[in-house]
Amino acid sequence: MLRRFLNLIYPPKCVLCQRILDSNVTDLCHSCRINAREFTHGKRNIPFVAQWTALWYYKDDVRSSIHRFKFRNRRKYAESYARLLAMHMEKEGFADWDVATWIPIGPWRNFRRGYDQAQLICQNLQKETGCQIRRFLKKIRNAPPQSGLADAARRRANVLGAYKAVNPALLEGKRILLLDDVITTGATASECARILLTAGAKSVTLAAVAAARQDKI
Repeated sequence: MLRRFLNLIYPPKCVLCQRILDSNVTDLCHSCRINAREFTHGKRNIPFVAQWTALWYYKDDVRSSIHRFKFRNRRKYAESYARLLAMHMEKEGFADWDVATWIPIGPWRNFRRGYDQAQLICQNLQKETGCQIRRFLKKIRNAPPQSGLADAARRRANVLGAYKAVNPALLEGKRILLLDDVITTGATASECARILLTAGAKSVTLAAVAAARQDKI
């Protein structure tokens, strides 16, 4: 009854376009289910990552949605992202992993924002699928935001030494699913995958809510 009352006051909205949803649908309105550009990565390669996927291209309503999620406290979006990502990974055949982790933000940004967006997606994926999750990465250097660097080489240099592996004993021999909100050049994901493999992981698979359109990494 409480949920129904709250839905009357704050009706559920599409996570992409913010239209009020019909009573029999969740997460996305009919228009966005049809028109949101599903990501197809083709021959793109991210070093140290065995395979990867994303839900959508990082543009238009998808970009606006993720900005609300990260910068306007729309934490509830993590539930929808995780639910949709779980269905997408099942469709794509992404089952070859043992434990999920995430690419973390730094302590200061986490303090200012109040949450780590990729961690929220990972936690909600656990609720959706029952998968095991662990923290395997820690950000140890507050490098400038990757979004401010357009050049792929500068992005790769920017993240060198920015992360370290944690809980390595639990990482040994595991096939890791690495989660993030957005993939642009793949530099951060590649560096995190390299660290996980060096610490003993067997393989790293990557999944994200959105990815930039780009012919190659």
